[in-house]
Amino acid sequence: MENLQEYDDPILYDKENDPYTSDIPFLLKWAKKTEGTIIDVACGTGRATIPLAKNGHKLIGVDVHNGMLAEAKRKTAEHDLPIEWVEQDCTTLSLNVKSNLIFTVGNSFQHFLTNEAQDALLNSVNQHLNMNGIFIFGTRFPSTEELLQPSNEEYWKTYIDEDSQHKVDVYTICHYDSLNQVQHYTTIRKFLNDAEEIVDEKKTNISLRYVFPKEMERLLEGHGFEIKHLYKNWNEEPITNDSYEMVYVCKKIQEK
Repeated sequence: MENLQEYDDPILYDKENDPYTSDIPFLLKWAKKTEGTIIDVACGTGRATIPLAKNGHKLIGVDVHNGMLAEAKRKTAEHDLPIEWVEQDCTTLSLNVKSNLIFTVGNSFQHFLTNEAQDALLNSVNQHLNMNGIFIFGTRFPSTEELLQPSNEEYWKTYIDEDSQHKVDVYTICHYDSLNQVQHYTTIRKFLNDAEEIVDEKKTNISLRYVFPKEMERLLEGHGFEIKHLYKNWNEEPITNDSYEMVYVCKKIQEK
């Protein structure tokens, strides 16, 4: 499958992404206002799905990647959680259910690289939301700093592998395609031993679409949504020119 290389190792994905929980309190706040089944679009291994289910909410977690869903199912196999895991393409959802709350987090919106893919995703969401239902999602803010990253290998971060307890140094190489508003990333992970020598290296590629705020406003309105809130982060701070991300809370006001 195209553009899914970053997700071909669900265990590594969880090691690097499970510690991120900034969006969970925000989602729980909206979930508490919601009756019925909640849909997590592009749910991955259930990083956000599982905490909401543990708080008593009924969820459907949808993802196109079989390996990520398999890991989500493994993680919940021994727990009686109200989650239905569904393998479907999020641009052609067919769930036979309508929800009052749909969300997609982890910047998943950026995986829909073309206008057609964005249209299809938003149509799918609209068709599965009740009227006045809420759609929540986050995406990276297209700042100059974000888009014009160097095309040479640049250090990003270091983390400790929970199994080996050794350091992993992470580097990135970026190339921004201005015509298509797509950033092409190569992520390089260098696995170290006790002596901090490189003993293994893993490279993955991913491409992400960037959308500017005014463009997003027109896009959402054209698909039957009203923007209720736009924040710079999950702490509900107002958007600014130096934002790193955009968090949208939208209400369905029109059938599409």
